[in-house]
Amino acid sequence: MRILSFVLLVAALQAAIVADVRALLARQDFPAAEKLIETQRAGGAWTPELLEAQSWLGRGALAAKHYDKAIAYAKGTRKLALDLLKTRKLDDEARLPTALGATIEVEGQALAAKGHLHDALSFLNSELQRYHATSIRTRIQKNINLLSLVGKPAPALDLQVAVGKNPTKSIAQFKGKPVLLFFWAHWCADCKAQAPILAELARTYASKGLTIIGPTQYYGYAAGGEDATKPEERTYIASIYDRYYASIPGMSAPLSEENFRVYGASTTPTLVLIDRAGIVRLYHPGSMSKEELSAQIERLR
Repeated sequence: MRILSFVLLVAALQAAIVADVRALLARQDFPAAEKLIETQRAGGAWTPELLEAQSWLGRGALAAKHYDKAIAYAKGTRKLALDLLKTRKLDDEARLPTALGATIEVEGQALAAKGHLHDALSFLNSELQRYHATSIRTRIQKNINLLSLVGKPAPALDLQVAVGKNPTKSIAQFKGKPVLLFFWAHWCADCKAQAPILAELARTYASKGLTIIGPTQYYGYAAGGEDATKPEERTYIASIYDRYYASIPGMSAPLSEENFRVYGASTTPTLVLIDRAGIVRLYHPGSMSKEELSAQIERLR
């Protein structure tokens, strides 16, 4: 029992370290954050929890615009993650993918911020190919899209299954109209807060033909985090749509994980504005205000 209690205590401390490291990095106290991680490790093996905390060093440096430092942190953390992957699969648990994905994101974004866009995209695309069959594919694609999607034709959507009252048959049916893609998740509070803004925009720009499509996906669970089969989760997603999103005029909600992968929607909501010619004019992971979105829509011809 004592051994079990000790193991549980260690696990709890390591889980809490991410928040502690983030708090130190908010003050840009990198030495203290490094010392905290090393003290917690105490010469022992690296764990996914410790690596997630370590990955925040790179994220903190990137946020502080210390790009060379961010790249160095990312490379060091990724080497440790790859060492762990010699004895386990990436998606055996959630923290190692988070840590590894962060190192790839940080290095790509830091390279781009230093003016090396070609190198950043080359690196990100090589990592996308390497991890294409894993959970971090979507996150890597997000970073590629952040650097290169605007100005390019919008990727196709998988529209075979949908919830809502107006299933979309083909994205081509909206050629000549502006389209706003709104990637949402049934558990996402920020998505629900975004819905009234989108409903108002849909009414305001109806005369311009603005169409809103709301891709979503399965997550494997429903109300209360209970495991759910796809039919069960689809019923739950439809109930969430009816409660929070039916007020958005005409919004179809295609149901497909592949849409999230292709558009890199690892953040919800993710908003993508497509012009009348089918060209992406805005790619934005995260919420946006009515004023921010209106300004983008007004720019469309």
